[in-house]
Amino acid sequence: QVQVVESGGGLVQAGGSLRLSCAASGRSFSTYAMGWFRQAPGKEREFVAAINWRGSSTYYTDSVKGRFTISRDNAKNTVYLQMNSLESEDTAVYYCAITLRYGSTRFADFGSWGQGTQVTVSS
Repeated sequence: QVQVVESGGGLVQAGGSLRLSCAASGRSFSTYAMGWFRQAPGKEREFVAAINWRGSSTYYTDSVKGRFTISRDNAKNTVYLQMNSLESEDTAVYYCAITLRYGSTRFADFGSWGQGTQVTVSS
């Protein structure tokens, strides 16, 4: 079973950058596709980005395309989310999770959620 812990959140001004990390435990980490979701206050958790097990394929929600980059280092059991040109609308708690359904953006297709890391973008 894979467990994940997110880190790297914080307070940043609009236009700034942050890099989130998702450290996973479990020897099977490199066999799973991974994804990032976010949840703003009063809103549902929404898909942000995902990466396949090899790190050779990724996909994103439209609102972050060109600004966010997901990557992974299987030797370190870690997935990253590089966030550039941050906007106030990016303010949310960010979560990572595993999936057996690479290509999906559905919350129900992801699991082993971490506790999340808060990202706050000031305008």
